[in-house]
Amino acid sequence: MLNASRRLGTVGIADRIVFGIIVGVITAFALVQPSPAFSQQPQSKSAALATELTQLLDAAKMDHVAARFGADGDQFVSAMYLPGSQLLVVKAKFTPPDRMNYLLKEKSFRDAYMDLNGTPDRKTKLFISDLGANGLQFRRQDNQPFDMVDLPGQSVSFDGEWGRAKMSEDDYKKVYESTDEQYSQILQSLIAALKKPS
Repeated sequence: MLNASRRLGTVGIADRIVFGIIVGVITAFALVQPSPAFSQQPQSKSAALATELTQLLDAAKMDHVAARFGADGDQFVSAMYLPGSQLLVVKAKFTPPDRMNYLLKEKSFRDAYMDLNGTPDRKTKLFISDLGANGLQFRRQDNQPFDMVDLPGQSVSFDGEWGRAKMSEDDYKKVYESTDEQYSQILQSLIAALKKPS
């Protein structure tokens, strides 16, 4: 009878040890899993295009580029590139478009950037600060500088702190996806301009 009790006590202790190990493993696994918000964050569409543009600018030893945008004839895009650091990109209407067309023809891209960035038409102006020159990122990465956008009537920092900006996560995500799409289209226009035969 005593031996049986001892055996039962031993089994009970063993069961508790095994149970404790299982709980510990499950807890550790849960801690290393990314949160749903992080795992479901949008992927940057502009990242590969930003890399392609900076490679073309590096190869050509250029720090500015500009191009026409869309089919309206009075919308233009331009970028200033700080190698290894950032891309500052602007899109806006420029009317009348004659001066901008002249600057593009003369490849006076720095002047085109300055004029476009100073356009008084704030209703159509989009300004993107790609701090990293690696495409728009959904949130700050490892305490790195975060990207920003100035939209007509709104400025947004893509640092992942939508609550601090008094935005819902859904609204933040919508602004990011819309801006990333526009940025991708801008980058495509600038890449095409650089690849165009002289």
